[in-house]
Amino acid sequence: MSSLFTPATGDCLGKRAVYPGMFDPIHNGHLDLIERSLRIFDELIVAVVANPSKEPLFTVKERLELIDECTAGIGMGRMRITSFDGLLIDLVHREQADCIVRGLRAVSDFEYEFQMALMNRKLRSTVETVFLMPHEKYTYISSRLIKEVASFGTSVAGMVPPGVEKRLAEKYPPK
Repeated sequence: MSSLFTPATGDCLGKRAVYPGMFDPIHNGHLDLIERSLRIFDELIVAVVANPSKEPLFTVKERLELIDECTAGIGMGRMRITSFDGLLIDLVHREQADCIVRGLRAVSDFEYEFQMALMNRKLRSTVETVFLMPHEKYTYISSRLIKEVASFGTSVAGMVPPGVEKRLAEKYPPK
């Protein structure tokens, strides 16, 4: 596949990108960005950050399994799933990726993501960060809110794939 766009700083789009996140749990907004990223890049690496300090609900292994289940049939061999700890930019280097994909739901996400993109650029100037906005129907969804709603036994149907909804119900049995 030839590149879709060649910025002055070098070729980015149409190559290999890393989409990092906690994915605790993966939700429909994440899936939207995965599908849209695969329309832009030749290869997408979905990277689950371990980060135990955030006290995730699902283990890294469970999150990898959920992503694998939810993305079955997506990307036709152009997507891989992995996990990492440490600096994202080190993973990007190891994977020989050109770009980092990050989602922006609202203006409130921008400041943090902007700082991270600038730090990553400082650490490895050849790597670009590409920001994608999810479909409007997913802009209010976050893993934190999904877990909070599910913890009260309320349905999260339509916000997460059915398999994730089932796993959340197992983690948060009816009261």
